[in-house]
Amino acid sequence: MSIDRIVFAVAGAFILISVALAHFVSPYWLWFTVFVGANLFQSAFTGFCPLAMILKKLGRQSGAAF
Repeated sequence: MSIDRIVFAVAGAFILISVALAHFVSPYWLWFTVFVGANLFQSAFTGFCPLAMILKKLGRQSGAAF
């Protein structure tokens, strides 16, 4: 699995988890959703993604985006 697919999978999982936490625990968890979305948005323009950097250091296969 390439770095791109891992990043997309982790971001999607974080968004789903934070929406579930906002529904069942507290609406303040939506700020975590905002953080993940903002990080995806800025990485589309800058190419900077902390998770991609960590995965690259762990030796994962690079994808087209990262």
